Amino acid sequence: MGTVSQFHESLRPPAHRIESEEEAISTARDLAAAFRHQASERDINRILPFAELDALSVSGLTAITVPPDHEGLDVSNALLAEIVAIIAEGDASIGEALERHFSALETLRTQAAEDLKASLFARVLLGDRFAGTALTDGTELTAEGPGYRLSGRTRQVPGILFADWIAAAATAPPSRPVTLYLARGEEGVQVVDDWDGFGQRTNGSATAIVGTLHVNADAIAPAPSSGHSTGISLGLLLKAGVSLGIARAAWSDLMTAIGDRSTTVLPQIGERAIRIEATAAALERAGRKLDIAQVNPVEAAMADAHFSCSAAAILAGETALDTANALFELAGETSVGIGLNLDRHWRNARIHALSLPRDKLVHTAGEYMSEPGRA
Repeated sequence: MGTVSQFHESLRPPAHRIESEEEAISTARDLAAAFRHQASERDINRILPFAELDALSVSGLTAITVPPDHEGLDVSNALLAEIVAIIAEGDASIGEALERHFSALETLRTQAAEDLKASLFARVLLGDRFAGTALTDGTELTAEGPGYRLSGRTRQVPGILFADWIAAAATAPPSRPVTLYLARGEEGVQVVDDWDGFGQRTNGSATAIVGTLHVNADAIAPAPSSGHSTGISLGLLLKAGVSLGIARAAWSDLMTAIGDRSTTVLPQIGERAIRIEATAAALERAGRKLDIAQVNPVEAAMADAHFSCSAAAILAGETALDTANALFELAGETSVGIGLNLDRHWRNARIHALSLPRDKLVHTAGEYMSEPGRA
């Protein structure tokens, strides 16, 4: 890849304002159905879904977590995870870009000053999209007037190619963790399309390179101080949502592939169906705990939400891989045609799982459950 992507100029019409959770999920289902039609072709030819992401923005779905104080709907986290799963079932790459967008908005909500929140949430309501990342080692961030001079690059993450804003974690001198909010179209910011993964091929993964840029102090917010922050937990929950969407997409293609032969493999079908249902239940439970932590962000509530979101993310990743494997185990030769492109479900599940720090989450879960009085 390695080509420099120009800022995607878009004449998006004004974004619709979604008024209820019922409208949000209905909108997600309609969009997912549309995305599903050419998802395989986009994967085969690596056609980046700019038009589909613009459709998400115009629909108002990208703004459903804006807080009511900023004229937003602020849907529940369980519903948000289900919406991401619905979109990911239609196209897992689009779902992953949405995962990154909503995670960045949660960090904005919890960490930024009121003026910055007001400014950026207003942009979200108009349809702007975000991607969260971190600056790499070797990036230079030096004090310059009322802000900093930035030179360096970000980590490669999904969604940057589609983002209007990049939320970049950094360390300001002398050692202050911060998040910088960079306008994607800012002069001096280039986005390099350097993703060549065999799965999630159109998720907008890219690296942002900053030559020299002055970042005003009012575009900087403190980074989360807790490893159990609601931003981290929401990222895990939405990652679970993408995996659940991949599992459902593989399941749908499995049932089509086996057709009339389904009665010969009923036990195997039942087992996979139960796993998918249990995964959906885990996401719903984790979402409710995260709701509590957002309303009452004390360490105990945030740690509890982090534990459940970790469990949901691990379970969903395993379910996606198992269901994708079952597609070939149970459907047999009817599933292996190159033109069917059914292997994309396994490729998507495998690549998506790589971004989950499973060992770290399991270790943290062990520490959490070993605390006195927890057993």
